[in-house]
Amino acid sequence: MRTMWRSLFLAIGIMIIVVGVETMFIDSASVYAAGESTAVNFVDPSAPPAPTTKSWQPGEKFPWAMLAIGTIIVLYAITLPKRWHRPAEG
Repeated sequence: MRTMWRSLFLAIGIMIIVVGVETMFIDSASVYAAGESTAVNFVDPSAPPAPTTKSWQPGEKFPWAMLAIGTIIVLYAITLPKRWHRPAEG
């Protein structure tokens, strides 16, 4: 059970770090409404855009905040066995 918590926190931390790195390289992202979009809107670039497409532009501090939060969560996951007074399983 303890290894499960460690794996969960490690996966969440790594995912947040990946989101932070990805947002460093984009200027904006288009978000589609799930209920009104079809598969054609996602696959075919020549298809007209979905009727409810929203554009999101991450702020300048957002990627750095995600990297910091993800790193803290990963470090927390690494130290979990020490918190339970149990050696790390290899």
